[in-house]
Amino acid sequence: MGLDIYEKERVLEKKEKLMGELGRLLYQEKIKREIKEYVFLCVGSDKMTGDCFGPLVGTKLENDFEDYQIFNIHILGNLKNPVCYPNVIEVIEKIHSIEKEACVIVIDAAFSREENIGKIYVSHQETVLGKGIGKQKIAIGDISIKAVVAKDCKIPMHNFQMLQNISLQFVMDMADIVADSIFEVMKYT
Repeated sequence: MGLDIYEKERVLEKKEKLMGELGRLLYQEKIKREIKEYVFLCVGSDKMTGDCFGPLVGTKLENDFEDYQIFNIHILGNLKNPVCYPNVIEVIEKIHSIEKEACVIVIDAAFSREENIGKIYVSHQETVLGKGIGKQKIAIGDISIKAVVAKDCKIPMHNFQMLQNISLQFVMDMADIVADSIFEVMKYT
């Protein structure tokens, strides 16, 4: 499912679609197995505007859940402690130590075709980290939420440069939509 945030007047509708799709996928996971914990792995760097989508979502989720006594939700990756390629293996080990029956939702920025920029995709599959920047690929997660922040140039160095030249407001708008949607879904899960 792709959500185009350029249509500002339809943000509420986009959040509802995202909440519906995320709720549906979480329900499918619950049917397959017993889930005791939820881990939101918010991947990205705070040093590049285009790559800060995950940490922005993580920071917002921490703030949103701060007043709720929900003990089975873990948020890994935020602006203060980002989860990015150099430390992702350590974080994956931490996830495995949390609970074997955890549902892992990976939130990350993505590259795609130009017409997909600004869309948010939710899918019932692993996220492959390192793919867009030519690093060794690491697959993780049960559900992925990806925000398309830039065109995939198919050349890792160009993609890396693209991440440095993306509007912060653009990324923040997508992060707000995703964090708000996750918060609403998890309040009732």
